[in-house]
Amino acid sequence: MPPIETIGVLGGGVMGAGIAQSLAVGGATVTVRDIEDKFIEAARSTIVDGRYGLKRGVERGKTSQEDADAALARLSFTTKVEDLKDVDLIVEAVPENIDLKRKVFTELDKVVNDDAIFASNTSGLTIVDITEAVSDARKPKFIGMHFFSPAPVMKLVELIHAERTSEETIQAIEALCTAAGKASVRVKDAPGKYGFVANRIYFAAVREAQAVLAEGIATSEDINKAMVMGFKWPVGPLAMVEGATKGWQ
Repeated sequence: MPPIETIGVLGGGVMGAGIAQSLAVGGATVTVRDIEDKFIEAARSTIVDGRYGLKRGVERGKTSQEDADAALARLSFTTKVEDLKDVDLIVEAVPENIDLKRKVFTELDKVVNDDAIFASNTSGLTIVDITEAVSDARKPKFIGMHFFSPAPVMKLVELIHAERTSEETIQAIEALCTAAGKASVRVKDAPGKYGFVANRIYFAAVREAQAVLAEGIATSEDINKAMVMGFKWPVGPLAMVEGATKGWQ
Protein backbone atom coordinates (compact mmCIF):
# COMPACT_ATOMS: atom_id res chain seq x y z
CA MET A 1 0.00 0.00 0.00
CA PRO A 2 1.47 3.42 -0.98
CA PRO A 3 2.16 6.00 1.72
CA ILE A 4 -0.70 8.25 2.84
CA GLU A 5 -0.15 11.76 1.51
CA THR A 6 -3.60 13.37 1.31
CA ILE A 7 -6.11 13.30 4.16
CA GLY A 8 -9.63 14.50 4.69
CA VAL A 9 -10.70 15.29 8.26
CA LEU A 10 -14.45 15.24 8.73
CA GLY A 11 -15.44 17.62 11.52
CA GLY A 12 -13.53 20.73 12.56
CA GLY A 13 -14.27 20.77 16.27
CA VAL A 14 -11.72 20.55 19.08
CA MET A 15 -10.58 17.05 18.10
CA GLY A 16 -10.91 17.44 14.34
CA ALA A 17 -8.90 20.67 14.27
CA GLY A 18 -6.21 19.16 16.48
CA ILE A 19 -5.97 16.02 14.36
CA ALA A 20 -5.74 18.07 11.17
CA GLN A 21 -2.98 20.21 12.68
CA SER A 22 -1.02 17.17 13.83
CA LEU A 23 -1.19 15.44 10.46
CA ALA A 24 -0.29 18.61 8.55
CA VAL A 25 2.71 19.16 10.83
CA GLY A 26 3.67 15.57 10.01
CA GLY A 27 3.84 16.42 6.31
CA ALA A 28 0.44 15.38 4.96
CA THR A 29 -1.83 17.55 2.85
CA VAL A 30 -5.02 17.89 4.87
CA THR A 31 -8.51 19.12 4.01
CA VAL A 32 -10.88 19.86 6.90
CA ARG A 33 -14.56 19.58 6.08
CA ASP A 34 -17.39 20.89 8.24
CA ILE A 35 -21.00 21.74 7.50
CA GLU A 36 -20.97 25.55 7.92
CA ASP A 37 -18.52 28.38 7.34
CA LYS A 38 -18.67 29.40 11.01
CA PHE A 39 -17.36 25.98 12.02
CA ILE A 40 -14.64 26.21 9.39
CA GLU A 41 -13.50 29.57 10.77
CA ALA A 42 -13.52 28.18 14.30
CA ALA A 43 -11.34 25.26 13.18
CA ARG A 44 -8.90 27.58 11.44
CA SER A 45 -8.71 29.76 14.56
CA THR A 46 -8.04 26.74 16.78
CA ILE A 47 -5.24 25.55 14.50
CA VAL A 48 -3.57 28.94 14.17
CA ASP A 49 -4.32 30.79 17.41
CA GLY A 50 -5.51 28.14 19.86
CA ARG A 51 -3.76 27.23 23.08
CA TYR A 52 -1.95 24.41 21.27
CA GLY A 53 -2.06 26.04 17.84
CA LEU A 54 0.75 26.80 15.44
CA LYS A 55 1.29 30.37 16.63
CA ARG A 56 1.67 29.34 20.26
CA GLY A 57 3.98 26.51 19.18
CA VAL A 58 6.34 29.03 17.63
CA GLU A 59 6.14 31.29 20.70
CA ARG A 60 6.99 28.37 23.00
CA GLY A 61 9.88 27.26 20.81
CA LYS A 62 8.20 23.96 19.94
CA THR A 63 8.46 24.65 16.21
CA SER A 64 9.97 27.19 13.86
CA GLN A 65 7.99 29.87 12.04
CA GLU A 66 9.05 28.27 8.76
CA ASP A 67 7.69 24.85 9.76
CA ALA A 68 4.47 26.37 11.10
CA ASP A 69 3.94 28.25 7.85
CA ALA A 70 4.60 25.09 5.86
CA ALA A 71 2.09 23.12 7.92
CA LEU A 72 -0.55 25.83 7.45
CA ALA A 73 0.10 25.83 3.70
CA ARG A 74 -0.72 22.11 3.65
CA LEU A 75 -4.13 22.76 5.23
CA SER A 76 -7.32 23.66 3.41
CA PHE A 77 -10.94 23.97 4.53
CA THR A 78 -14.25 23.24 2.85
CA THR A 79 -17.95 22.70 3.42
CA LYS A 80 -18.21 20.38 0.39
CA VAL A 81 -17.86 16.65 0.99
CA GLU A 82 -17.03 16.26 -2.72
CA ASP A 83 -13.71 17.99 -2.05
CA LEU A 84 -12.60 14.85 -0.19
CA LYS A 85 -13.22 12.44 -3.07
CA ASP A 86 -9.56 11.91 -4.02
CA VAL A 87 -7.89 11.67 -0.60
CA ASP A 88 -5.87 8.66 0.59
CA LEU A 89 -7.43 8.70 4.06
CA ILE A 90 -10.56 9.97 5.76
CA VAL A 91 -10.40 10.65 9.50
CA GLU A 92 -13.89 11.12 10.94
CA ALA A 93 -14.08 13.37 14.01
CA VAL A 94 -17.79 14.10 14.39
CA PRO A 95 -19.56 13.87 17.79
CA GLU A 96 -19.60 10.50 19.56
CA ASN A 97 -22.94 9.30 18.23
CA ILE A 98 -23.16 5.97 16.41
CA ASP A 99 -26.05 7.03 14.17
CA LEU A 100 -24.30 10.24 13.13
CA LYS A 101 -21.07 8.40 12.41
CA ARG A 102 -22.87 5.82 10.30
CA LYS A 103 -24.66 8.57 8.42
CA VAL A 104 -21.49 10.42 7.46
CA PHE A 105 -19.65 7.23 6.49
CA THR A 106 -22.54 6.14 4.29
CA GLU A 107 -22.26 9.47 2.48
CA LEU A 108 -18.49 9.27 2.24
CA ASP A 109 -18.54 5.70 0.95
CA LYS A 110 -20.44 6.89 -2.11
CA VAL A 111 -18.17 9.87 -2.76
CA VAL A 112 -14.59 8.99 -1.81
CA ASN A 113 -12.39 6.86 -4.08
CA ASP A 114 -12.48 3.10 -3.50
CA ASP A 115 -8.81 2.88 -2.45
CA ALA A 116 -9.08 5.33 0.43
CA ILE A 117 -8.78 4.18 4.03
CA PHE A 118 -11.57 5.21 6.39
CA ALA A 119 -10.75 5.89 10.05
CA SER A 120 -12.98 6.86 12.94
CA ASN A 121 -11.71 8.90 15.87
CA THR A 122 -14.30 7.34 18.16
CA SER A 123 -13.34 7.28 21.82
CA GLY A 124 -14.75 3.82 22.30
CA LEU A 125 -17.58 2.84 19.93
CA THR A 126 -17.23 -0.58 18.35
CA ILE A 127 -15.57 -0.35 14.96
CA VAL A 128 -17.49 -3.28 13.51
CA ASP A 129 -20.73 -1.46 14.36
CA ILE A 130 -19.62 1.69 12.55
CA THR A 131 -18.57 -0.30 9.46
CA GLU A 132 -22.16 -1.36 8.94
CA ALA A 133 -22.42 1.98 7.14
CA VAL A 134 -19.95 1.10 4.38
CA SER A 135 -19.73 -1.45 1.60
CA ASP A 136 -18.13 -4.85 2.10
CA ALA A 137 -15.29 -3.76 -0.19
CA ARG A 138 -14.44 -0.89 2.17
CA LYS A 139 -14.40 -2.94 5.39
CA PRO A 140 -10.76 -4.14 5.04
CA LYS A 141 -9.78 -0.46 4.73
CA PHE A 142 -11.68 0.64 7.85
CA ILE A 143 -9.92 1.24 11.17
CA GLY A 144 -10.32 3.11 14.44
CA MET A 145 -7.80 5.91 14.91
CA HIS A 146 -8.35 7.28 18.41
CA PHE A 147 -6.33 10.43 19.06
CA PHE A 148 -6.13 11.84 22.58
CA SER A 149 -6.94 15.39 23.63
CA PRO A 150 -5.30 17.80 22.98
CA ALA A 151 -4.29 16.08 19.74
CA PRO A 152 -1.34 18.38 18.86
CA VAL A 153 0.30 17.53 22.20
CA MET A 154 -0.70 14.00 23.16
CA LYS A 155 1.46 11.33 21.55
CA LEU A 156 -0.79 8.29 21.71
CA VAL A 157 -3.06 7.04 18.93
CA GLU A 158 -4.98 3.83 19.53
CA LEU A 159 -5.41 1.85 16.30
CA ILE A 160 -8.49 -0.32 16.61
CA HIS A 161 -8.75 -3.11 14.10
CA ALA A 162 -11.96 -5.02 13.46
CA GLU A 163 -11.95 -8.60 12.27
CA ARG A 164 -11.95 -7.56 8.62
CA THR A 165 -9.40 -4.73 8.88
CA SER A 166 -6.44 -5.70 6.70
CA GLU A 167 -2.84 -5.85 7.90
CA GLU A 168 -1.91 -3.48 5.07
CA THR A 169 -4.34 -0.91 6.42
CA ILE A 170 -2.93 -1.16 9.92
CA GLN A 171 0.64 -0.81 8.68
CA ALA A 172 -0.22 2.21 6.53
CA ILE A 173 -1.77 4.00 9.52
CA GLU A 174 1.15 3.03 11.75
CA ALA A 175 3.52 4.64 9.25
CA LEU A 176 1.38 7.77 9.17
CA CYS A 177 1.45 8.00 12.96
CA THR A 178 5.23 7.70 12.97
CA ALA A 179 5.53 10.48 10.38
CA ALA A 180 3.32 12.70 12.56
CA GLY A 181 5.44 12.03 15.64
CA LYS A 182 2.80 9.87 17.29
CA ALA A 183 3.13 6.58 19.15
CA SER A 184 0.53 4.00 18.15
CA VAL A 185 -0.75 0.86 19.82
CA ARG A 186 -2.77 -1.90 18.20
CA VAL A 187 -6.08 -2.63 19.86
CA LYS A 188 -8.45 -5.45 18.97
CA ASP A 189 -12.05 -4.38 18.47
CA ALA A 190 -14.17 -5.58 21.40
CA PRO A 191 -17.90 -5.56 20.65
CA GLY A 192 -19.97 -4.89 23.75
CA LYS A 193 -17.20 -2.90 25.46
CA TYR A 194 -16.53 0.85 25.41
CA GLY A 195 -13.19 2.60 25.74
CA PHE A 196 -10.56 0.38 24.08
CA VAL A 197 -7.46 0.28 26.35
CA ALA A 198 -6.58 3.70 27.78
CA ASN A 199 -10.11 4.97 28.35
CA ARG A 200 -11.36 1.74 29.91
CA ILE A 201 -8.59 1.94 32.49
CA TYR A 202 -8.93 5.71 32.91
CA PHE A 203 -12.72 5.58 33.33
CA ALA A 204 -12.23 3.19 36.25
CA ALA A 205 -9.97 5.79 37.90
CA VAL A 206 -12.51 8.56 37.27
CA ARG A 207 -15.33 6.51 38.80
CA GLU A 208 -13.29 5.99 41.95
CA ALA A 209 -12.30 9.67 42.09
CA GLN A 210 -15.97 10.64 41.82
CA ALA A 211 -16.84 8.19 44.61
CA VAL A 212 -14.15 9.69 46.87
CA LEU A 213 -15.58 13.16 46.15
CA ALA A 214 -19.18 12.04 46.79
CA GLU A 215 -18.20 10.46 50.11
CA GLY A 216 -16.70 13.75 51.26
CA ILE A 217 -13.27 12.23 51.74
CA ALA A 218 -11.48 15.00 49.80
CA THR A 219 -12.24 18.00 47.61
CA SER A 220 -11.91 17.78 43.84
CA GLU A 221 -8.86 20.04 44.02
CA ASP A 222 -7.12 17.75 46.51
CA ILE A 223 -8.08 14.60 44.59
CA ASN A 224 -6.46 16.04 41.47
CA LYS A 225 -3.44 17.24 43.46
CA ALA A 226 -2.99 13.81 45.03
CA MET A 227 -2.73 12.07 41.67
CA VAL A 228 -0.49 14.73 40.15
CA MET A 229 1.92 14.91 43.08
CA GLY A 230 1.66 11.30 44.24
CA PHE A 231 1.67 9.46 40.91
CA LYS A 232 3.08 12.13 38.58
CA TRP A 233 -0.08 12.30 36.49
CA PRO A 234 0.08 15.42 34.27
CA VAL A 235 -3.41 16.36 35.43
CA GLY A 236 -5.83 14.93 37.97
CA PRO A 237 -8.72 12.62 37.00
CA LEU A 238 -11.47 15.17 37.62
CA ALA A 239 -9.54 17.95 35.88
CA MET A 240 -9.00 15.63 32.91
CA VAL A 241 -12.75 15.24 32.46
CA GLU A 242 -13.22 19.01 32.46
CA GLY A 243 -10.33 19.65 30.09
CA ALA A 244 -11.37 17.04 27.56
CA THR A 245 -14.94 18.38 27.59
CA LYS A 246 -14.11 22.09 27.26
CA GLY A 247 -11.15 21.79 24.94
CA TRP A 248 -8.30 22.78 27.29
CA GLN A 249 -8.98 26.49 27.06
